[in-house]
Amino acid sequence: MKTKEVKKVLIALDYDPSANKVAEAGFSMAKAMNAEVVLLHIIADPVFYSSADFSPITGFGDYLGLVPMQFDNLDEVKDAATQFLDKVRKHLGDETITTRIEDGDMASTIVNTAKSLHADIIVMGSHSRKWLENIVMGSVTQEVLRHSTLPVFIIPVRKSE
Repeated sequence: MKTKEVKKVLIALDYDPSANKVAEAGFSMAKAMNAEVVLLHIIADPVFYSSADFSPITGFGDYLGLVPMQFDNLDEVKDAATQFLDKVRKHLGDETITTRIEDGDMASTIVNTAKSLHADIIVMGSHSRKWLENIVMGSVTQEVLRHSTLPVFIIPVRKSE
């Protein structure tokens, strides 16, 4: 049996404070295989970022030096996402890491981006939610697993209880 060489690793990140854990695990795996790394962030619903109550960036807070913000347009959201991915790249200490920002449905955009980039594996976190929430909301990770033809490396990022 021939083993497929992993040349490109796509790491999908959201603004959850666990993003560094996901990025570090994916980066470590990629470096062990001497593979290229691409960090991806999906803007699923720009309206979500303009909420005064909570936005993913607000939730991230001081974790990577981002301050709570409200955004008036999609360009501002994309700029903040670019800053976020740049901070993750700097945290990982490798300027060869490329970044991508896409918008659309999270799961299908992750799968489609992986295909278009010719990635060999997708790395993403799985937030632990109660079973009822998974039934009602669905799970991006479950959808990616359902629709991807690539291997998916899932990093559990359960909140401490």
